[in-house]
Amino acid sequence: MQFMLLFSRQGKLRLQKWYVPLSDKEKKKITRELVQTVLARKPKMCSFLEWRDLKIVYKRYASLYFCCAIEDQDNELITLEIIHRYVELLDKYFGSVCELDIIFNFEKAYFILDEFLLGGEAQETSKKNVLKAIEQADLLQEVRVEQLTNVFVAFLAFCPLFLFNSSFDTV
Repeated sequence: MQFMLLFSRQGKLRLQKWYVPLSDKEKKKITRELVQTVLARKPKMCSFLEWRDLKIVYKRYASLYFCCAIEDQDNELITLEIIHRYVELLDKYFGSVCELDIIFNFEKAYFILDEFLLGGEAQETSKKNVLKAIEQADLLQEVRVEQLTNVFVAFLAFCPLFLFNSSFDTV
C-alpha cells in the first residue's frame, strides 16, 4: 500500500497515512486530485480505479471515504478487506465509530492504524490481538497520567510553601 486517506463526503481530509516518501506539495496535490475523483464517482460504480501507475481502492462507510493506493500487481479485494478490518477495529474501539470520533480522537485512529498496518502491509490480522495491544497501550497511558498527576499535586502542595518563604526573604 502506498497510502491511505480518510475524507468526508464534503472533501475534508480526516486522516492520511503515507507509506512512500513524498514532498508535502506532492501529497497535497495527490490528495486534492483523488478526493475530487472519488467524490465525482456515482455510488453504484466500482470501488476500484486506475490512477497514474497505481490502483485506487476505496469504500464509503457512513459519511467517510476510506481510500487506499496500491501497486498495479496488488490485489484489490485484499485491500478492500484491509479497509473493512480497519473500520471494524475503529468500530470496536469507539463503539459505532463516526466521523466525529476520527476528528476528536485522530491520534487514537492513527495508533489503531499503526497497530494494524506497518509500512503499508498488514502486520496483524487478528482483531482480538490488535484490540488487546491498544487496550494495553491505553492502560499504560492511564498509569502515566496518574503518576504525572501525583507528581503535579505534590509539587502544588510544596509550591505555596516555597513561594511564601521566598517572598519574605526578599522583602
